[in-house]
Amino acid sequence: MTTRKEKKTMSFGGLFKGIGDLIDMVSDLGEDAIEKQGEIEGLPKGMKGVYGFSIKTMGGKPVVETFGNIHHTKGGSVIEEVREPITDVFDEEDQIRVIIEAPGVSEEEMKIEINGDILNFSATGKDRKYLKEILLTGKVKPEPSKTSFKNGIMEIFLEKQKAE
Repeated sequence: MTTRKEKKTMSFGGLFKGIGDLIDMVSDLGEDAIEKQGEIEGLPKGMKGVYGFSIKTMGGKPVVETFGNIHHTKGGSVIEEVREPITDVFDEEDQIRVIIEAPGVSEEEMKIEINGDILNFSATGKDRKYLKEILLTGKVKPEPSKTSFKNGIMEIFLEKQKAE
């Protein structure tokens, strides 16, 4: 018989193993890829830089995705006025669900365009601009079946196109 305490221990063990695996994977990237600090000189007054990354491991091979408005070029780091929002794409049975985090803009300031298996997202607010092309896991109908918005987070439900 499994007690309630044993169940908690087993689930925490799995969680800690997952965190341990993540730490091992990130350490394999090398220290330069993990920590960058300092100021970028020559920026226009009031310009702020945002940079981050997320690591997604669902479905197999880990994928590192960056977000923000700092982009690395051959000439060094560049801060652009337009940011890339944090996005998540979930391939579900009949639909693809996309979650876009774009704080600082309203729903009316957000625009999406769908073309086959690509979703283009843009938003222009008073102080922030976002732009991202999102590759979907398959072709979808050209209009969302449902959208919701709360506190800068847009959730988009896209119906998959049937195979011909």
